[in-house]
Amino acid sequence: MAGPDPAELRRVVDAFPAAPGGDAADRVDDLLDGAYGRLAREWYPELVDLTEAYGDGEVLREDVLEHVEAVPSFRLSDGAAPLPEKRRALAAADETADEVTEIAGWYATLRSMLDDDPDDLSRVERLLHGFGYVLAHGLFLGASSPKRVVRRLRLAYRSVGVDIDGTDSEAGAERTTFTCPYRNAGARIYGEKWVCHEKLDRVDDGYVTYLAERGIDYQRPRDCDGSERCYSTVARDGPELWWPKTAPAVVQAHS
Repeated sequence: MAGPDPAELRRVVDAFPAAPGGDAADRVDDLLDGAYGRLAREWYPELVDLTEAYGDGEVLREDVLEHVEAVPSFRLSDGAAPLPEKRRALAAADETADEVTEIAGWYATLRSMLDDDPDDLSRVERLLHGFGYVLAHGLFLGASSPKRVVRRLRLAYRSVGVDIDGTDSEAGAERTTFTCPYRNAGARIYGEKWVCHEKLDRVDDGYVTYLAERGIDYQRPRDCDGSERCYSTVARDGPELWWPKTAPAVVQAHS
């Protein structure tokens, strides 16, 4: 099954940088519009619980990944347009506490652990990824915009029995809400959503690879907790920057 070694994931999660001492934590939180406090006091404890559940086989890698991607963030650009005041605030926060940079490095390590590593996939999963990549050449042929891509994607969803529940378009991103009919397939043996995410998503990963090579950001199915409904988004890939995904040094180098 795709996903990091539970013990190694726990080691990385446990390496979360400790809060700065004195008044530095409050100062950093003020500069980052409360993102640091939400990350440390709310998001991180939930991550610890999810990591434990992942180690016990109670949740999938996909559940941990979804939480990691929902990390409280501090925006440094509006799409491609830089936000100078926000960038200055991040620089000031970085000068206040080393943990600002350390958290960015820790987050990058954590995020990379949850990405698919072809060496970690089973032979069947590699075949599914390759099948999705090859299929994408025909499915998305001539589709160069998010609107065109998402129309083809919805056709692919329907072709495997997925019900489209809703569509939305906002700020150049095309969102599709849908219901996976295979949510409970194999659940008794492998756990809920095993077919929907750990297997069918390998085909979607092939789409992700193909579209990323052409400047399209496809965020495959997310947010299925507590419901059969999931959603995916398609948008033009852009240089949007935010902390902790973007380290302060990167922002300063491009200022």
